[in-house]
Amino acid sequence: MTQVQKKKSGIDKFLSVVERIGNALPHPATLFAGFALLVVILSWVASQFDMAVTHPGTGQTVTPVNLLSAEGLHMILTRMVTNFTDFAPLGTVLVSLLGIGIAEGTGLIGTVLRLVVLSSPKRLLTFVIVFSGVISNTASEVGYVLLVPLAAVIFLAAGRHPLAGLAAAFAGVSGGYSANLLLGTIDPLLAGLSTEAARIINPDYTVNPAANYYFMFVSTFLVAGLGTWVTEKIVIPRLGEYDGDEKPQSIDRLTSLEKRGLLYATIAILLMMAFILGGLIPENGYLRNPETGDILNSPFMSGIVAFIFILAGVAGIAYGIGAQTIKNDSDVMRGMSKSMETLGSYIVLVFFAAQFVAYFNWTNLGLILAINGADTLKTLGLSGIPLMIMFILVAASINMVMGSASAKWAIMAPVFIPMFMLLGYTPEFTQVAYRIGDSVTNIISPMMSYFALIVAFIQRYDKKAGIGTVISTMLPYSIVFLIGWIVMFIIWILLDLPIGPGANLYMP
Repeated sequence: MTQVQKKKSGIDKFLSVVERIGNALPHPATLFAGFALLVVILSWVASQFDMAVTHPGTGQTVTPVNLLSAEGLHMILTRMVTNFTDFAPLGTVLVSLLGIGIAEGTGLIGTVLRLVVLSSPKRLLTFVIVFSGVISNTASEVGYVLLVPLAAVIFLAAGRHPLAGLAAAFAGVSGGYSANLLLGTIDPLLAGLSTEAARIINPDYTVNPAANYYFMFVSTFLVAGLGTWVTEKIVIPRLGEYDGDEKPQSIDRLTSLEKRGLLYATIAILLMMAFILGGLIPENGYLRNPETGDILNSPFMSGIVAFIFILAGVAGIAYGIGAQTIKNDSDVMRGMSKSMETLGSYIVLVFFAAQFVAYFNWTNLGLILAINGADTLKTLGLSGIPLMIMFILVAASINMVMGSASAKWAIMAPVFIPMFMLLGYTPEFTQVAYRIGDSVTNIISPMMSYFALIVAFIQRYDKKAGIGTVISTMLPYSIVFLIGWIVMFIIWILLDLPIGPGANLYMP
């Protein structure tokens, strides 16, 4: 452990600076309130100068709109409520979490994670833990509070260093935040923000929540494989033998009631899948577009958020009945209510973010910046792969001082999506580049909301551990994930593969 501490000293000094800067920042909601006020002031400044630009698509002149005027004041006052209620990410996140809250409240998600990890061969233990961490992102924070500490217990029980198991799970949950085999709450949330930004250029543009699914599906196995390699080849050798005070403890196997609950949930999911396939497979299926028979532009794709809610809710209720974790409808509603209780700060954040986005759109500042930025990039000759790699690095850097993925994207999307659209890149493509940058530095960012919790978990096994311990342990994952993801991203571009259903790399 002495060697590890020496290697961490330089990182500790750097992180102390980052931590002080991060702690000096106000609450994200306060930041958005300040940004909204700043936009109002900038709209007045821009209106005083000749900042008009020509829209390259329509040829029309775009001028800044002054919100420090009677008309601007009227807009601010009369549209404050609708800015909030019409904000695209709000409804999708609330609906998704209601269903996931049922599955989590009845115990379905926790039981599934235990089953996956406990039933795995010992030689595949590390891979299964990283893989399970990635999959747990479907249920938001459940991976942090359940799988990360459980992985440390599992590794200790297997005679391995518990911090290696903890690191592997944390790498999957947070480093692989934008990889999954299933759609989670982050998908509709980011898609909603991307839609708002894309409509600065095209008022009819919609980014589907499944727009990055193909790329994220493949990324799941990339992250799981790289995470396993880093754990086995770098982290475990550096940690050495565990000589702490914690002793191995047995992990409870699934009870007969839990097994029955899983059986009920499996049957419920199979029935739901039969219903979905019955609506998609026939040419005139009831979930296809009734006019064209298309699947991509169908009620199914538009209703993905509803299906997340229904599938999670039905499976959770079925499990609860089988496992006897719910007795009546009140227990179901309690699980939904609990998931909503965790969204108090998010709703406050969304209120101010919605005002900021609305003001930004009203003033035309985003469109003006996008057109000028696109012209600048064209002048510099920067495009294609170098441009997108630079954007990934920018997103990764911002993540070090601002942890919330949605908060960052709410700021970045209105600028970069229109800019890249004018350069010929789709919003879906820009979004997937952002998600790579946002994910890879989660595990080394003190601003990540669960970072303090991870420090507490680690201190259970190493009383002297601190932020530097977390960073020195997780930094190899961050670097390897970044390199591996960029290589995959470049290959994806060279092969010109779609990144999701109906989502290509380039504008038509």
